[in-house]
Amino acid sequence: MNPFALLGLALALGLRHAADPDHVVAVTAITARTKRVLPAMWLGVVWGLGHTVTLFTVGAAIILFNLVVPPRIGLTLELAVGIALVVVGLLNLKSPAGGDSSGLPGEGKRERIPAWRAFLVGLIHGLAGSAAVALLVLATVRDPRWACAYLLVFGFGTLAGMSLVTTGLAAPLTAASQRWPRFSRGARLVTGVLSLVLGVWLVYQIGWKDGLFLAAPRWSPR
Repeated sequence: MNPFALLGLALALGLRHAADPDHVVAVTAITARTKRVLPAMWLGVVWGLGHTVTLFTVGAAIILFNLVVPPRIGLTLELAVGIALVVVGLLNLKSPAGGDSSGLPGEGKRERIPAWRAFLVGLIHGLAGSAAVALLVLATVRDPRWACAYLLVFGFGTLAGMSLVTTGLAAPLTAASQRWPRFSRGARLVTGVLSLVLGVWLVYQIGWKDGLFLAAPRWSPR
């Protein structure tokens, strides 16, 4: 494949990868706790940075050193995503430190979300996807250098995609929160429940359906 076409494909797939349900639910739940577009967008960027760091680091190691990923390890990495979603959901269901804002639109206390929380969740998502993406790339790209370049561009595509997704979600949520003061709490609770439900479902799916907690785990990179 032409190198430029290969990197263009990596960028396009990275942009699409940002819209995976577990990614969108996690970032939406995190950004639902802020009432401004720019801080929400920054959280999406930080998530993307964390995702790219582990995706490229672990994926490149698998490619360069021909590492074999046992099914139980691959499933364990994916299980971490489910656990992270459960934790994010529980945090959203907990009342914010400053109490809920129910004053006039645009006023009230704004909760500051630590950037490290979004970065950590991004790290976990990138770690879970690194093995699968690296193995899928190796099946197509035989040159390790181009395979690593593919991973890097794919990661930046995911970062850009998540920035767009976060901004697109934060804009209407911010407008609604300013118009209806109690909307912010409702959005936080709804996204918390979604994150919790998806996390529990992933834990069940990976732990029992895919067999992580059983004698013979089944894992296929996807």
